[in-house]
Amino acid sequence: RIACTRGAPEAKIWIRIFPHKSVSSTPAETRLGTGKGDIDFWTAVVKPGTVLFEIGGVTEEVAKTAFNRVAHKLPVKVRMVTRRHL
Repeated sequence: RIACTRGAPEAKIWIRIFPHKSVSSTPAETRLGTGKGDIDFWTAVVKPGTVLFEIGGVTEEVAKTAFNRVAHKLPVKVRMVTRRHL
């Protein structure tokens, strides 16, 4: 998010995923049978082909440079898709 806003500060950016799934864990050195632990963190399940970010209000060249900065931060292969107006 920060890399995208710094790459294109005048753009409008939408993040299309949200962390809905909770991950819980019990503390270390706890015996079994005490039930489920507290929520440790929240995560999002992202399947292949999911759109992560949208950008609007800038030219395609500015969007490419901003998304190039974002792609270097992510641990997966990414590609940019465009919507053509008919």
